[in-house]
Amino acid sequence: MALGTIGMTAELLLVGHYGDANQLVPLVPAAAGLITILAVSLAPRVATLRAFQFVMLLYAGAGVIGITLHYKANVAHLHETDPSLDGIALMKKVVTSSAPPALAPGLMVQLALLGLSYTYKHPRLQGV
Repeated sequence: MALGTIGMTAELLLVGHYGDANQLVPLVPAAAGLITILAVSLAPRVATLRAFQFVMLLYAGAGVIGITLHYKANVAHLHETDPSLDGIALMKKVVTSSAPPALAPGLMVQLALLGLSYTYKHPRLQGV
């Protein structure tokens, strides 16, 4: 989790993914993620595990929001360059476009699932 979050955050910062409020969507949960990962590592108590689970839900939400924003931006750009595109042809172009990569925010969803799987049946959460 930590390596995935650090790598994702570094990449976002290196590509300048902080120009407007929408671009901060993945960075805020990533910062919270690093804090809760550290907290769970140092003190795996019920409260820190629940906080970690909550942040993983934020990761998932940020991933879905990011996919939606990237998809919409690609659709708008492609309609400007080729208004005749629609249907499956448009969808193929949108998801294979690299600026912005429409499916890249899916990494946050994957990290969320990884984090939630860590807490699934965690011994400290049994019987709570």
